[in-house]
Amino acid sequence: MKFNKTLVTLAVVGSCLTSTAALADSVSANVSVTNNYIWRGLTQTMNEAAVQGGIDYASDSGFYAGTWASNVKYGADDVYSYEHDIYFGYAGEAGDISYDVGYLYYNYDTEAGYDFGEIYGTVGYGNFSATLYVLANAEPDEGPNQDFGFGSTTYLSLDYAYALESGTEVGVHLGSHQGDFSESFNGVPGDYMDYALTLSKDGFGFMISGTDLDDAGPDALDNDSVKFTVSYGVDFEL
Repeated sequence: MKFNKTLVTLAVVGSCLTSTAALADSVSANVSVTNNYIWRGLTQTMNEAAVQGGIDYASDSGFYAGTWASNVKYGADDVYSYEHDIYFGYAGEAGDISYDVGYLYYNYDTEAGYDFGEIYGTVGYGNFSATLYVLANAEPDEGPNQDFGFGSTTYLSLDYAYALESGTEVGVHLGSHQGDFSESFNGVPGDYMDYALTLSKDGFGFMISGTDLDDAGPDALDNDSVKFTVSYGVDFEL
């Protein structure tokens, strides 16, 4: 599951936790390929391809847990590294309102070396969802005038998704990042906005995304330009 960070659909990106919890007492897996791994508007692979996959468990009680992995690359001269995430949480519904709370741990190899964790909460109504991610813990040491303490960095994701009569899902996303950690982790200013428009059908996904950044670190990252992402993924029960 791992919120399919390539944004195959905004339903997955913004509120996939709720959709995962809807699978009662199940174990499922997923695998996908994409021409660019985009996370919160920023490339995680130097604008190169990624292969990703995960395994999820969901209980009819609302509890779920899972793991997800992808190749990553953060420098032009770097060899490919990996990201391995572990998450768990609880999701449910109260009338027309859906909700989800959980913890997500991002684990990287020694080449990337930036392990950190976030707590998150999602509230959904109809086709709309809002998710707040809050930095809970971080492995890297703080630099001058930096704060990686609990709650020092946040990311707010607002998402709207709907299905056309053809079966194509359309998603609109707006995100707001606040705090120092993104500058240390991704080399961009701590406060920025990102946006995306996605189309998906039968496992295929297409996304147009961008940020409001004027200077987004090394030129090779190109995080201040509009990006076009194509992906394909499959899910199956175990």
